[in-house]
Amino acid sequence: MKIDTAKWNWTREPKNYSITDNKIEIITAPHTDLWQRTYYHFRNDNAPVLQIKTTDKYFSFIVKTDFESKHRFDQCGVVMYLDSENWLKGSIEYENDEFQHLGSVATNNGYSDWATTEIPASVKSMWYRFSRREDDYCIECSEDGIKFKQMRICHMYKAADEIQFGIYACSPEDSSFKATFTEMEITECKWLSHDGQKPD
Repeated sequence: MKIDTAKWNWTREPKNYSITDNKIEIITAPHTDLWQRTYYHFRNDNAPVLQIKTTDKYFSFIVKTDFESKHRFDQCGVVMYLDSENWLKGSIEYENDEFQHLGSVATNNGYSDWATTEIPASVKSMWYRFSRREDDYCIECSEDGIKFKQMRICHMYKAADEIQFGIYACSPEDSSFKATFTEMEITECKWLSHDGQKPD
């Protein structure tokens, strides 16, 4: 997928980045993050986000991330950022030289919900697939871009009509690293309809 910069827009444009037809690189700035209230009781809303808008109710967005994270909470991944209190992200957050957190955050009406699993700190690449089915959303991940595993299914209350989605990278503590995004693709919805219990 060729990156058309006329259609992609920054929320908080970073100082250091580059965009070519098929690659985006971001050098994160220290003390940048996305988080709202829950547990930590602080509100961080200054991470750079690059997104495209759509009214399509059924689609999937795929992106490969490569990262040189090295400090606690360094992260990059896929995002749907609607406003400061309503957004969804999937990423790997570095923890230490042994492990990091592969996870997702759903923030509805100003409260964040973080779900994670530990993976080795040696992992420095991950694919993500963000899918929409009407007002519900799914984030999946893959180590090879072929076999995807479910990370989260959720409903987003403020994402009923036009939305915007894309990529982000940030360093919540005193750190900076390079995040690289490639192999971006928008396809028909890969998140198949449920074939079990019928809707009420």
